[in-house]
Amino acid sequence: MRTPANRRPTIVDVASAAGVSKSLVSLALRGDEGVSETTRMRIIDAADALGYRSNAVARALVQGRTALVGAIATDLANPYHSEVIGGIERAAGAHGLEVVIGHGQRDPRRITRWVDRMIELNVDGLIVVSSWAEPSALALAAAAAPVVVVGRMPQQARDVDSIVSDDVGGAAMAVRHLIERGHRRIAFVTSSDRPAAMARQLGYETAVAEADANVPHVVSLADDAARALAALLDGRERPTAVLANNDVTAVRVMDAALDRGIRVPDQLAVVGYDNTVMASLVRPTLTTVDQPNDEIGRLAMAMLAERFEGRRVERHVTISPALVVRGSSG
Repeated sequence: MRTPANRRPTIVDVASAAGVSKSLVSLALRGDEGVSETTRMRIIDAADALGYRSNAVARALVQGRTALVGAIATDLANPYHSEVIGGIERAAGAHGLEVVIGHGQRDPRRITRWVDRMIELNVDGLIVVSSWAEPSALALAAAAAPVVVVGRMPQQARDVDSIVSDDVGGAAMAVRHLIERGHRRIAFVTSSDRPAAMARQLGYETAVAEADANVPHVVSLADDAARALAALLDGRERPTAVLANNDVTAVRVMDAALDRGIRVPDQLAVVGYDNTVMASLVRPTLTTVDQPNDEIGRLAMAMLAERFEGRRVERHVTISPALVVRGSSG
């Protein structure tokens, strides 16, 4: 038996085909007890024959939840964001939830639109792996569903939980490592002016000043990366070490050094930040400040679960980073 081609089969059609009540179909398809195995199989066979699929929207209206979690990332091309999202997905699965992913594509307006869109989709909770969403949009979203932000916001949104890393301490740790290796001309190379990158720059400048090493040398790749790298690496006073604001930027520095015949780490030590998968894939392997990306994703999901269970007070967590020493710093 088939329904007309222009109409989706309904639970009523399944009940009619199986010769049972609509409520019994609902029980059987949910896997509830109280339905004999013979009847359950007859109902499933009827549903398959009709091409029936349960209506998730209707189910959400009845149950008051969708079993969906929204996850928005600034840039999925950056392994840091995709690794955090991976941690969210794995933790959500353990809670019987699925994840809907929104890609911000490094566009603040797009990220904020994704926040609004996730609430329209009636997600049970939202994790924003980005500091670029508008605080007002996050506060509005938090009135409809629990929200956790992974990242250092320029302004804290009301009723929104957050997870940040000790970026100042992590960068200072990396600089001290380079100083212990004998470096005095250390540059900080950044591709961002967001709060996390600025905090890492502050940690760099603080550690350089404490060690009475070089005058802080900050290089931004935001406007013209090729020209900025040329100015950094082609001058007579080339630094002997570089701390980058993230692993992607560190690999760009290593690539530019390779093009110029500058040996890493013999002539230029390089340290990244985030400890993404690429840090162990490049050669030499990349020394980097570790943020436990998968664990951060799992923690964000755990914080949502606390909200589901009734927590109302905001929670703000700071992660302590650790330095992972590899080949790029000697």
